[in-house]
Amino acid sequence: MELFSNSYFVLFLIILIGFIIGRIKIKGISLDVSAVIFVALFFGHYGIVVPIDFQYIGLVLFIFTIGIQAGPSFFESFKKNGRTLATLVVLLIFVAGLLTFSVHYFFGVDKNLAIGLLNGSLTSTPGLATAIDITGSPLASIGYGIGYPFGVIGVILFVNFLPRILKVNLKEQEKTFKDNVLMQYPEILAKHFVVENENVIGKSLKDLSIRFMTKAVVSRIKHNNAVIIPENDVILDKGDIVRAVGSNEALERVKLLLGHETKEEIPLDKKYDVRSILVTNKEVVKKTLGQLHLEEAHNTTITRVRRSGIDLSPSPSLKLQFGDKLIVISSKENMEEVSKIFGDNKLSNTDFLPITLGIILGILVGKISINFGDFTFGLGLTGGILIVALILGRTGKTGPIMWTMTGEANQVLRQIGLLFFLAAVGSSAGSSLESTFQQYGIELFVYGAFITLIPMIVTTIFARYYFKINILVLLGTLTGGMTSTPGLAATDTMVDSDAPAIAYATVYPIAMVVLIIVVQILSLI
Repeated sequence: MELFSNSYFVLFLIILIGFIIGRIKIKGISLDVSAVIFVALFFGHYGIVVPIDFQYIGLVLFIFTIGIQAGPSFFESFKKNGRTLATLVVLLIFVAGLLTFSVHYFFGVDKNLAIGLLNGSLTSTPGLATAIDITGSPLASIGYGIGYPFGVIGVILFVNFLPRILKVNLKEQEKTFKDNVLMQYPEILAKHFVVENENVIGKSLKDLSIRFMTKAVVSRIKHNNAVIIPENDVILDKGDIVRAVGSNEALERVKLLLGHETKEEIPLDKKYDVRSILVTNKEVVKKTLGQLHLEEAHNTTITRVRRSGIDLSPSPSLKLQFGDKLIVISSKENMEEVSKIFGDNKLSNTDFLPITLGIILGILVGKISINFGDFTFGLGLTGGILIVALILGRTGKTGPIMWTMTGEANQVLRQIGLLFFLAAVGSSAGSSLESTFQQYGIELFVYGAFITLIPMIVTTIFARYYFKINILVLLGTLTGGMTSTPGLAATDTMVDSDAPAIAYATVYPIAMVVLIIVVQILSLI
C-alpha cells in the first residue's frame, strides 16, 4: 500500500495500535505504552520502518524530561536512608550486569544482544536508549524485546509473593513506616479554638505572633459573629473562634496560648475563597513566603504547601519550589491577583527556551571523552543529556531561566518522546528479529528470566538480613531498581501506604544512572 511508504502515517499507526494493545489487561497485567515497541518490531519485520530521525528526537525529549523531574530526588536520595537504598540499587544492577557479562562470555551470546537483554530484563527504556546510542546495533532492541515480557511479569510476581516468602505482616510494616514518616513530616491538621486566655484577650495578631510562637497558621477567625481572614491588626476578643492549621504538636501550643479546642467549625464567608494554586511563576521560585508579604499586602493566608506528595507547614522561612501546590485563602477580589503572583499556569505557558538550551548542553557534555590507556570513556548522547538534566532539575533556576517545568508539561513531552523513540527503534530492529530467534531460540528467554530474578533475590537478602529495612521500602526499592512501573502499581494494590512509591522515587533515578554506566562498561568489554 502507498500509505505504508508515508513515514508519518506509519509512525502514528504503530503508536495507535500499540496503545490499543497496551490497554488490554490479562489477570490485571498489561504492556501499557511498551506495547508500541512490539508493534514496531512486527512492522519492521515486514520492511516498514520509521525514519531514524524520529528515534533521536524521541530519545532526547524522553531522557531530558526524566532527568529534569528526577533531579531533586536524585541528589536528596543520598541523605539519611537514601544512601542505604542507593547501595541496594547499585548491588542489584551490578549483579544484573555480571549475569549479562556471563551470558556473553560463557554462553556466546552477541554482546549487543546481551546488553539489550539486560535492559529488557530490567524494563529500562532509558537503558535501551543508551545501549542503542553506544552500540548502534539493532540487536540491542531485539534483546530488549525478548527480555521485557518476563521483566514485567517477573517483577510483579516477585513483589506479590515476597511478603509471603519472608512471612511478614504487611499491616504491621505499614504502621511502622507511617510512624517514622510522621516523625519527619508531621501530618497537617486543622482545629478550632475558643479564645479564653486572659493574656491574649484584647491583643492583636501582630502582638501575639501566633505563627512564630506555635508554628501553626491561623486560617480564619469568627470575630463578633463575623468570619474574617486574619490580619495583623485584628484584635482578639473573649469567645472568638480561631481556626488554626499545623502539626498536632503546633496545635497543642495554640491550645495553650488561646484556649480550649471546640468542635464548632467556622464556615467560610461568601466574600472569601479557598483555592489550590500552582507555583509556576519563576519570579517567586526560591523566595520565602515571608518575602512575599501576602498577609499585609493582599489580605491572604497560605494554610499549607504540598510538595512531592508531602504537606508542609507554610512557615515564613519556607522557600518556594517550582510546582509547589499552595492552599490559599483570600478575598474573592484579591484571589485573581494572588493567583497571578504565583503563576498557576499549566502546559500552555511552558517555556521551550530552557528545554532546548538544556538539551544542547547535554549533547555537548555527551561529546566529552576521557582516555584511560586503551579505553576511551564518554557519557554519549543519553548520558550527557541525563546528567545535565539531573543537575538542571536540582538547580531549578539560573537567573531568569527556569529549568524545571510543570508535571503536566513534563509528562506530555516525555510521552511524546517515548512513543517516537519506541516506534522508530522497534521498526528498525524488526528486520533482523527472525534471524536472531533462529540462531538463539528459547535460551534467550531463559537468560532474561535469570537476569530479572537473581538480582532481586540477592538484593532482598542483603536488604532484610544486613540493612534490616522495612518490607514496604524494600518493595519500592526493588521496583525502582528494576525501573518497573507495573511492579510499583502491583505494590499499590497490596498496601495502604505510600512507602513503596517514596522508595521507588528515590532509587529510580539512581538506577537509571547506574545502569547507563554499566551499559557503558559492558560495551567496552
